Amino acid sequence: MNISTSNHHLRAGLLAAALVVTTSIGRAADVPVTLKDAFKEHFLIGAAVNRSMVAGGAAFRRSTEQNAKDIALLKAQFNQISPENDLKWQSIHPREGADGYDFGPADAFVNFGLSNKMQLTGHTLVWHSQTPNWVFAGTNPPPTNVTAKLTANTNAPGTNRFGRGGFGGGFGRYNGPRASRAELLQRMREHIHTVVGRYKGKIKVWDVVNEAIADGVSTNTLRNSLWLEIVGPDFVAKAFQFAHEADPDAILRYNDYGLENPAKRKKLITLIKALQVQNAPVHAIGSQAHVNVSTSFDTMDESLTEIATLGLPIHITELDVNSAAGGQRGFGADVANNAATTQGGLVIDAEKKLADAYAAIFRAFVKHRDSVKMVTFWGVNDAVSWRANGKPLLFDGNDQAKSAFDAVIAEAKKAPAAK
Repeated sequence: MNISTSNHHLRAGLLAAALVVTTSIGRAADVPVTLKDAFKEHFLIGAAVNRSMVAGGAAFRRSTEQNAKDIALLKAQFNQISPENDLKWQSIHPREGADGYDFGPADAFVNFGLSNKMQLTGHTLVWHSQTPNWVFAGTNPPPTNVTAKLTANTNAPGTNRFGRGGFGGGFGRYNGPRASRAELLQRMREHIHTVVGRYKGKIKVWDVVNEAIADGVSTNTLRNSLWLEIVGPDFVAKAFQFAHEADPDAILRYNDYGLENPAKRKKLITLIKALQVQNAPVHAIGSQAHVNVSTSFDTMDESLTEIATLGLPIHITELDVNSAAGGQRGFGADVANNAATTQGGLVIDAEKKLADAYAAIFRAFVKHRDSVKMVTFWGVNDAVSWRANGKPLLFDGNDQAKSAFDAVIAEAKKAPAAK
């Protein structure tokens, strides 16, 4: 073989190798490979994690090998994490008293995040769901009209296995003898001081109060919960006060779903303005953004525009986009209704509609990048989503990127450079 022929073969071999490498990294040739890098100049990109992801091993419907792939995807794509369940009252403080805490899983979450240089969010301190019955128990008889209140309201049980809700310390709403206002406030204070204090300086952001706003056509701002019935409407302000006492440097946020709905958004603005008048230390608004493939740019743009009038940073806290036919009628995320929203199979042309919706949603996020500081997906992939049947995330159950991932990355490429 002469030198010329040898060089020709060498060049051909190098070209073939380059093609193999380019193919193996897929989109890496001309766009950022990861979500966190694509949006690093604009906002954090996070995901909710379950216990197995921070501990390793097998998980619910996930083998050890599948879970290991999920963890690798989490580390590669995201720079912020929120725990699905392990900081909720029922998980971390299931029994009464100072010896009633179970810190092990929450400690594992914190250690995982810190070791992987991820920002940590604490979810959640005060919620009507997944709160043990002992928290509300006491010696005062419940109101005589409690049965009527139950019909319209909600310490509703949930059935989700992936961390959006669960039974509140039993099956259904607690209806026994109640604590006094002073007793319940003391329990709230002790719980918040203990949990927030334990992770002071490590968990930077807390969902202090979760889903306190009333749904539906009710003219009430706050949902009818045991917190409201026993303490009164100032339970929200008290929770923020206690959290700020426990960690003055933490970012404290109010978190809720359905804020794409103008009526619920109006109630949010009413609540937050009232808290601001009281000088409650509310530092950010958490918009869960459990939406569907019908969601448009205009819908998300209008929502963010109005929320931004509060003058607070906006965190997108539980993003997913439901592709199931049963979930296209609204933006609700009440855990009790989740089964219905993921029934009926997928909508026609679901893959394209999902990609189009995610493109529109992220276009709005980028437009409002001066307000939007964090975007957290509620799960890493479809298999571990609370709405798995709705295929709502950017990665499928095999951790492969979907067309929606490409659509989101494309929006990052169009985004103006940070000033």
